[in-house]
Amino acid sequence: MINSTECGTATQHPEPTPALHYGWIIVGVGFLIIFACIGLARYAYTMLLPSMQAGLGLPYDRMGFIGTGNFCGYLLSVVLAPRLVSRFKPRAVITGGLVLITLSLFGVCASHGFFIPLILYFLVGMGTGFANIPTMALISYWFRSDQRGKAAGIMIGGNGAAIVLAGVLVPFLNRSFGADGWRAGWLLLGIIALIVTLLATWLVRNHPAEMGLEPLGRATPPSPDQLIPREHRGDGALLLRLGLLYLAFGATFMVYGTFIVTTMVREYGFSEAKAGIYWSWTGFFSLFSGVAFGMLSDRIGRKRGLALVFALQSVAYLLAGLKPGSTGLMISIVLYGSAVFAIPAIMAAAVGDYLGLSRAAAAFSTITIFFAAGQTVGPALAGVIGKGTGSFTGAYLLAALITAAAMILALSLPKPERNRSG
Repeated sequence: MINSTECGTATQHPEPTPALHYGWIIVGVGFLIIFACIGLARYAYTMLLPSMQAGLGLPYDRMGFIGTGNFCGYLLSVVLAPRLVSRFKPRAVITGGLVLITLSLFGVCASHGFFIPLILYFLVGMGTGFANIPTMALISYWFRSDQRGKAAGIMIGGNGAAIVLAGVLVPFLNRSFGADGWRAGWLLLGIIALIVTLLATWLVRNHPAEMGLEPLGRATPPSPDQLIPREHRGDGALLLRLGLLYLAFGATFMVYGTFIVTTMVREYGFSEAKAGIYWSWTGFFSLFSGVAFGMLSDRIGRKRGLALVFALQSVAYLLAGLKPGSTGLMISIVLYGSAVFAIPAIMAAAVGDYLGLSRAAAAFSTITIFFAAGQTVGPALAGVIGKGTGSFTGAYLLAALITAAAMILALSLPKPERNRSG
């Protein structure tokens, strides 16, 4: 083998790829960013909600509105983030988003009443979008197509790791700090977010060219037809269908994700520690959902992959609504965790298949607006249902109906045109 030092100035080719490509450092930091900005800042709310509700003295609907405030902030950031990234580059936007999250989490820790937590959690949502969207965009810069699915799946695993941590940590804090356990929880989340902010500022790079590297993966240039933006007949209707599917996912998955721990504590009579263990199993199974279903959709097709995930989610929500006992609840949690992050992974691939590489990024941004709108409305409506009926049964059954309709809509998707995918 030729030693890398022998290449020096004798050739104009890039230096040999090191044993550990810096792209995997990006993936590792991305894992931590997703862990902090979505996994902890959003999903820890599920575990903190019961004690926070008691501490603030707020009803279900107002706690639902606080959760919705987070999604409203995310929705706004989805609109603003692409412009900010094009002007300031991903690294600066990611850092700014993490700083906003950190300061807002510290603020939630010391907040009282309804409006202050609502405003602060809205800002957390904005920071989440500013950190998450450019982080996922880094995958396209650092990895070629044959490696992107694996890299994205590893990054998304940060969500599951955070759910596992929250399920164990929050009950411990509540036992240790009593009525102020939820405040200690938000404080600790802020400290973790601060550490991740410092790591991201130090390690994130916008593009491999900044380090004299090539993207990781096989260099297989797409055909000219894939690179030329072309409008095809029916593209608008197809994009609308994908958007509606993403809307259905957004409107339902966070209903379960926001209120299932409260349901276990208030309606099943679980202790907070037992509910935390159940929620940790959600995080464990979710670690594999994006990669597993993304790879499966490569084999069986995007529409069948989407339909299968929506079918599993329908069963999970139906079991939660029908309350068949602890065994049924555990099955519901396993199904939810196994499928929860599959839809984003499949959607990221589907837009490229259906609309072509040249339009994939813009198309994904468009359907993400549908997703953000769905997750904004879903928990708020579920909170209203919970307050009106004293139970979240109706909310879970409505979610099951929506995902069942989404399964049928997914099966109606056409077969992608061969010359668009690549």
